[in-house]
Amino acid sequence: MHPNPEFRQTAEELSRAYARERGFGILTLNGDLVPLIAHVPFLLGANGKTIDLHLVRSNPIARMLTKAPSAASAVIAVSGPDGYISPDWYGVDDQVPTWNYVAVHFIGNIYSLDHSEMHPMLDRLSAHFEDGLLPKKPWTTDKMSEGVMERMMRQIQPFRFEVTKIDSTWKLNNDKSPKVRKRAADYVDANKIGSETAILSALMRGTL
Repeated sequence: MHPNPEFRQTAEELSRAYARERGFGILTLNGDLVPLIAHVPFLLGANGKTIDLHLVRSNPIARMLTKAPSAASAVIAVSGPDGYISPDWYGVDDQVPTWNYVAVHFIGNIYSLDHSEMHPMLDRLSAHFEDGLLPKKPWTTDKMSEGVMERMMRQIQPFRFEVTKIDSTWKLNNDKSPKVRKRAADYVDANKIGSETAILSALMRGTL
């Protein structure tokens, strides 16, 4: 997380809401030699205290957690829109280049669930993302041929992450005046350097 407090004033509820909508992050645990990393879709609980996710059984993290006698410390990092900001875009003197971005980190403990939780978890996860595709008729697991879903689920394992702390950075030229931020946002729109720049510029303007 960025150390400047100007970039860390966003309310936790807004960071949770962003992460819940994004629904995809990087799970990181300490390994024997190097950190273990997995890119995972997830479902943040309504209370913001739990995160449900699954991993393929052959994933090193899954193998480690299924053998662990207790929960393991972990982080889930959720990356938002980002982009390069040229100092020329501010229209004021003595500025330097920077990179604007949004990031939310969930810190906590993760543990393996009984495999009987796998099907209900998949139903909740798919329902969450299918809701975003309305008015398309939502996909449900009952569309699968008999026995196929059960065979596929044998390859994956459900996990639960209990959140103990949330850290977030919303680095959007918060230390600049609204006029300067808007000017820079206009250039972000025009140049499209980075990921999801339309969302980034809207956040810089405070319109999203």
